[in-house]
Amino acid sequence: MNLVLASASPFRSALLNNAGLEFEAVAAKIDERAVEQPLLEAGLPPADIAEVLAIAKAEDVSARNTGALVIGSDQVLSLDGEILHKVADMEGARRRLLQLSAKTHHLDSAIALVRDGEVLWSHVERAALTMRSLSPEFVGRHLAEAGDTILSSVGAYQIEGVGIQLFEKIDGDLFTIMGLPLLPLLAELRRQAALEG
Repeated sequence: MNLVLASASPFRSALLNNAGLEFEAVAAKIDERAVEQPLLEAGLPPADIAEVLAIAKAEDVSARNTGALVIGSDQVLSLDGEILHKVADMEGARRRLLQLSAKTHHLDSAIALVRDGEVLWSHVERAALTMRSLSPEFVGRHLAEAGDTILSSVGAYQIEGVGIQLFEKIDGDLFTIMGLPLLPLLAELRRQAALEG
């Protein structure tokens, strides 16, 4: 069965590669903010918004890949009920880390499976991450060490690297934090007979 990941994210591709899956990565061509705006206006919670975006990405790629089983995914970061988006530059990263300092934020990571436009399954996992109190001086040193790869992360950190030093407590698994709840996905792929076992 042809498996397609509806994402250009190297992190999501690495997770699937490391799990031994054979797949093709195809970026979805949707305007995420345009999809998200009416959902925000309707007052939907972050988990629902992440799920709708994951489905929209999978549906978009499914329309161009007949017969393929398409994996869509999305992640939403929220702080005190407000949804935050990726920052544009290192100054934005500095402000983001200081904004998250000494607070707990949430990551809602959604996945969906779509074949020929039909949503077969979707799932959302949530992680709660508490940052320790960060001084502006530490944040500056941290960003210099981490480099601009952190700009690919909505939180302006990567916990699989030096970003782990920012945190005091984490409730949730690494795959959810990285944006692809892998264990539920693998279980569903086995159920769909897309994986043996």
